[in-house]
Parts: sequence; structure tokens; C-alpha cells
Amino acid sequence: MSITRRDVLLGGALIASGAVAKRAKAAPAQPSATKSAATANLPYTPVVTPNGATLPWKMVNGVKEFHLIAEPVKREFAPGMVINCWGYNGLSPGPTIEAVEGDRVRFLVTNRLPETTSVHWHGVILPNGMDGVSGLNQPPIKPGETYAYEFTLRQHGTQMYHPHSDEMVQMAMGMQGFFVIHPKSGPRVDRDFAIFLQEWAIAPGTATPNAMVMTDFNLFTFNSRIFPGTDPLIIRQGQRVRVRFGNLSMDNHPIHIHGHSFKVTGTDGGPIPPSAQWPMTTVDVPPGTTRDFEFLADNPGDWPLHCHKNHHVMNQMSHDVPNMMGVQQDAVEKQIRRILPEYMAMGSRGMRDMAEMNMGGPKNWVPMMAGEGPFGPLEMGGMFTIVKIRPGITSYEDPGWYHAPEGTVARKIS
Repeated sequence: MSITRRDVLLGGALIASGAVAKRAKAAPAQPSATKSAATANLPYTPVVTPNGATLPWKMVNGVKEFHLIAEPVKREFAPGMVINCWGYNGLSPGPTIEAVEGDRVRFLVTNRLPETTSVHWHGVILPNGMDGVSGLNQPPIKPGETYAYEFTLRQHGTQMYHPHSDEMVQMAMGMQGFFVIHPKSGPRVDRDFAIFLQEWAIAPGTATPNAMVMTDFNLFTFNSRIFPGTDPLIIRQGQRVRVRFGNLSMDNHPIHIHGHSFKVTGTDGGPIPPSAQWPMTTVDVPPGTTRDFEFLADNPGDWPLHCHKNHHVMNQMSHDVPNMMGVQQDAVEKQIRRILPEYMAMGSRGMRDMAEMNMGGPKNWVPMMAGEGPFGPLEMGGMFTIVKIRPGITSYEDPGWYHAPEGTVARKIS
């Protein structure tokens, strides 16, 4: 099968239509809080990938045809911090693929990496020769080559795609994406979000992830963004919401939401029967899996959504810093300032000072804690974002900070 210039343009349409990968804030995927005519005619609610995009397709003789380009990409993790990743169509994670159970799909995969690659359709039931394991199911896709994968979708649920060729490097560099297969019919949610969990080893002042690191990661991302660079999830009060998580990192991530409870409704193996669901506020997402949870957004406010591993809501930490908790450093600080006038001793009473001082660092670096809230520094980073639930909104633009009704905010007493 040959590939045309139109196919290349289609595959690159995400970047041409908005430079999503280079912007500090991706444009809202659904600007209106009311269903458009196009959305209403679909058998599903389109997925919103915060700070990401959805892969376009065209119908070719009854087959939905998609074009994926595996290539090096520049990904902005936070404003001013650009990382050398590998991904698809200018993005890491790659654009979300959406299709419907029963669809015949074709993927044209072009390799623009400096080494061979392949695409594995993680969790998808398909013919063995389409499974995408380089050397086992197919020859490797060499640089400059395009391969076609084609199969009929026999299931629905939240799946993923990623390389099965030099996995250690390619996945550590950001090559992954969602493959959402919608059911033909059934209950619909009002808002449907997809968030990829990933962890990175990137030394302060550098721009390229270290794929050799096994355990000592220092950046933790939602869709390759760290707080305060993560887009909030905007929801109208009373809407039914689904959030899909995918994890191809080295660790599990317990994802927690504030102000609500949810039920886990699906995994990469498929939907969970209602009789097997129970209320939770935290769901663990192990490596190589997906988890869907659903909840009713009936509690207005600005609610955190984050990983509950303590270090995963921090940014670039240096893990070899000595433990100074409780150590009185006043005298030694004065002596060091004779040589380094700007030196500040820290860590004796916790790390909040770093958030308040907003200390600088090398180029392409972010502080360990960042972000400013309506009441001061948020002291968060990494896998952290905000679910903004508002009554009666007509747009999914960021509504700003929540204004709590009088008498409903914690206060100091004498």
C-alpha cells in the first residue's frame, strides 16, 4: 500500500491546526457545554485528552483509516520547560484514537525515528499478524518505511498503543497513546476525559530523558505535563463524568479525587459489571493497565485530582540531598554567606520555603513545588490537576478560581 502526500498531511493535521505540542495550554476540545449537532449524531461522547488531541481519520472504501507518524517531538512539560521526547504526530503521548466496536480500521504507520519501530495495540483482540511485536509478528518498521495494520474491532473499552521494538527506550521517551473503542450503543456520559500517567528521569538543566534509569525518577506527568502546566477538567455541575487512565510507566499510581466518590467501571480487559463495582475515592493504576472511573459531579468547587504517592506530586527533586530536618543551620549559613552571599539554608523545617521563594535554577528546570492558588502557593507539582465543577456553565473555558459561598471556607480563630 502506497502513502500519498494527503496521507502525510492528514497525519500532521494536529500540529498544523494549532501547534498543540508547543502551546502552554491546549485549546479546549469541547468549547461549548451543550452538545453540538455533530456530537449529538455520534453514538458516543467524544473523549477530551487534556493538553492533547484526537487523531483524525478518513473513510476509505468502508474502512476508517488513520495515519500515525512515529517521530522525535519537542514536548513542553510546563511553561518554558521543553523536553526532547519521542512520540506520534508531534505529540507525547500520541493523539487519542477513537473508533466504535464493529468498525473496520486501518492504521498507516510511518517511521521517522532514527531506529526501527512497530506498534502494538495493547489489549485489542485482533489477528496474530497485526499484534505489532517486532521480530515475532512482523518485520521491524525501518526509518522511512510505512506499514499498514488493518483489523475489525471486536470489543469496546479503553486500550492503548505503544511500540514493541526497543521498548525500554521508546516507551521511556514517551511513545504511547490511548485507543478508545466505544460501544455501539448504551448509556452515555456527559464528559469523557483520558489521562496518560508517565514518569521520567530528566536531570535539572537538561532536556533529554534518561531511558537507562529503572527506579529513581524525578518527573511525574499527566499527559506529559506537570502541574502547574496541566489543564484543568472543566465540568458543569450535575454532569455524569468518566475519567480514563493509562499507565505504561515503571510504577503503579494510586489516583485520588477530592470531594466525590466514584466507581471503577472498566479496565483494559473491558467493562466491569455493575454488580462488581463499589464506591472508592482512590484507584490504583498498575503498569500496563487502564482504569476507567465514573462519578456524578454534584459538588461544585475546585477539586484536586492527583497521584497519592507523596513524591509523585513533586517536580524535579535531587534525591541525593542530605536530610536536614531539625538541624539548626543559622550559624553555618552566616559563614557560607561570606563566600556565597545569596546562599539560603533550607530543609530544617520542611520544604515549603522552596514554594514561597520560587527560587530559580538552571535553564529548562522547574522548582520542586510550584503553582499559585487563590490563597497562596499550592506547593504541588507532577501528577496533579484540578477538577473545576461549576453550576450552569455554558462553556468549557477555564472559569477561574471557585468562589466559595460565605461561611464555607476554613478560617483562623483566636
